[in-house]
Amino acid sequence: MSMRVLSCLLLLGTSLSAAAVDLGDAYALALRNDPTFHAAIAERDAGLESRAIGRAALLPNLSYRYNNARNDSEVTQTNARGNVTSQRDYRSYSSTLTLQQPLFDYGAWAEYRQGVAKALLADERFRSRSQELAVRVFGAYSEALFANEQIALAQAQRRAYAEQLQLNRRLLKGGEGTRTDLLETQARYELAQAQEIEASDNLDAALRALQAIIGEPLEVEDLAPLSGHFRVQPLQPLRFESWRDLAVSHNAELASQRHALVAADYAVERQRAGHLPTLSAYASTGKSSSSSESSYDQRYDTDSIGIQISLPLFAGGGVSASTRQAAAERDSARFSLDGQIADTVNQLRKQFNLCASSTAKIRAYELAVESARGLIAATRKSVAGGERVNLDVLDAEQQLYSARRDLAQARYDYLRAWLQLRYLAGVLEPQDLQQLNGYFASR
Repeated sequence: MSMRVLSCLLLLGTSLSAAAVDLGDAYALALRNDPTFHAAIAERDAGLESRAIGRAALLPNLSYRYNNARNDSEVTQTNARGNVTSQRDYRSYSSTLTLQQPLFDYGAWAEYRQGVAKALLADERFRSRSQELAVRVFGAYSEALFANEQIALAQAQRRAYAEQLQLNRRLLKGGEGTRTDLLETQARYELAQAQEIEASDNLDAALRALQAIIGEPLEVEDLAPLSGHFRVQPLQPLRFESWRDLAVSHNAELASQRHALVAADYAVERQRAGHLPTLSAYASTGKSSSSSESSYDQRYDTDSIGIQISLPLFAGGGVSASTRQAAAERDSARFSLDGQIADTVNQLRKQFNLCASSTAKIRAYELAVESARGLIAATRKSVAGGERVNLDVLDAEQQLYSARRDLAQARYDYLRAWLQLRYLAGVLEPQDLQQLNGYFASR
């Protein structure tokens, strides 16, 4: 996500109220208030500094050292007459300004390249967190709406059972019904009440999850419900192989893992540099007075320029061990990347299949709802004619409730799969939430 889009959405979020929240509003509020997203911003900012930290080791280093002390010493000198001891009480100082420029430092160069890789890793990880925020917002938003639909369905079923229960009581009182019919309906009625309570709990949990993301209190009435007209969009591109190629090349998490692998490569080079010499140029200017016993009561003004070479000889095997350790960590990062690629492709295939099969699935559930409604009417007529019994009516009611629940679930599953597919492919943009907004009725 570009910083320009992010800035626009942040400005939009400052003018929103929690009175009417569609998907775009919820995402803008999440950009402004979600603590997980703000943690990702801070993590990205910290990671970007790795480039400057690594570059610093290649740039000139300017240092200043100053020392001023009071000295009290006892000096014993030997001459022809023996040892002569004298007391010295004096002040000394030294002041040195040094400029140093690395000329050859393979470890510093490897650290710089590692810093560049870490900065790129931070950028890609932030891109992933930005896309993930859209997925989390929609997930919480749709869960709240789905839970609310379950409440409405449970209430409708409970009302239907209440009417059936009244009918059973009248029939039993008139001597035409049975106590078994009454108990069967009573049991279904109590179960519908329990399902309504469970759906209410689910709604409360979903709203709290959404509020934690957007940082604003809201009620389910503030959300835009799913519109009655629902049409599955054809996938673009149509072939799974195209989506797979997109994911392998554009998925933000995979891209960040590749940069992590590059950083691990340069970590190996940094450790290996412990066997190599370093060469630097330096220039210094200094003033000193009585800086040592040998220069007592003497003052020096010294300017120096030259080169300095450092050649490591033996460090107890630590450099070799550190190199092997870094190489093992690099191999671990490579295998982790391979595993993550396979896992991402598997998830992508699952979401692709969900999107591809949603047209037929949703249509089948719509037909199932229509058939269940017709079945209820036909079953009630058959009961009146003595061809069916009370239990058949209850089963027909349950069938309608299940079909409507499955239809709602299939619709939300399709929308989530469509969003997840674009997220896994690494092409999810804030505008995609606006496209999903078209599936929800404006208030």
